Amino acid sequence: MASFASPEAEVGRRRKTGILRRADGTVICERCFVADTMFTRMKGLLGRSKLEADEGILIRPCGSIHTFFMRFPIDAIFVDREGVVLKIASHLGPWRTSRARRARSVVELAAGEAERRALAPGDRIQIQTRGS
Repeated sequence: MASFASPEAEVGRRRKTGILRRADGTVICERCFVADTMFTRMKGLLGRSKLEADEGILIRPCGSIHTFFMRFPIDAIFVDREGVVLKIASHLGPWRTSRARRARSVVELAAGEAERRALAPGDRIQIQTRGS
């Protein structure tokens, strides 16, 4: 499993994706894009018209987000360096901001997915990148 604190080196220009799971193995996000370069973190979900229920983005390092110029609401899951969920900002609409103290990563999912998947503060999550 990849660490939240130290992102792996990017290979070429391929998009890194992975599966986001709870520590017990329960899948949180089947298609999770990893945004860990300056460009991919800046771009985030801009330009997208929606997120499907099985996809999301892991932004690292990151402790705060904004939804300026976005077209749809999201759930933002703030995670510390050990992968522990600190805060969930549910149904965060366009033109909003959110942050969490001590957060080192943020997972953005389709609005309502955190609740549907019973994700809560205190849960431990991890990303398994493709090929690892």
